[in-house]
Amino acid sequence: MENVRQDRIQLVDVQFTINGQPCTLQVEPWVSLLDALRDHIGLTGTKKGCDHGQCGACTVLVNGKRINSCMTLAVMRDGAEITTVEGLAKGDELHPLQQAFIDHDAFQCGYCTPGQLCSAIGLMNEGQAKTMADVQDLMSGNICRCAAYTNINAAIAEVMGIAKEGSL
Repeated sequence: MENVRQDRIQLVDVQFTINGQPCTLQVEPWVSLLDALRDHIGLTGTKKGCDHGQCGACTVLVNGKRINSCMTLAVMRDGAEITTVEGLAKGDELHPLQQAFIDHDAFQCGYCTPGQLCSAIGLMNEGQAKTMADVQDLMSGNICRCAAYTNINAAIAEVMGIAKEGSL
């Protein structure tokens, strides 16, 4: 067998504030933020769905804005403040949107729920949704295979104080 040269992989230091806690990691340059959260930090609430940015299951908040964590490298988010689904509640007190999801039965299998929650909070932070149609449009990047959209939208509308427009 021919001699094969294997170069050492250079690890990169990255620092985040995750759910209010400082975190320093050493990762390969190609590690996605999603894989850093799940595999390196152990925050498995953020789900890996399509791994192509098409389903929204991996949505987290970075500096208050919603992003698909599978579509960004961890090294690109060095210094960022990251909020995952695990960071939404304050101790035993649920975020109002988490409570609204429970009250409206806005999940079935629950796989998409962490991404739906983070995306909806990002949507609220953006301040662009004024109507139910806006919510539906701006949440369209988050897929729910169980089709719980009616209840998800109702939960978001309740927290945002948006009146229902006909039937959801």
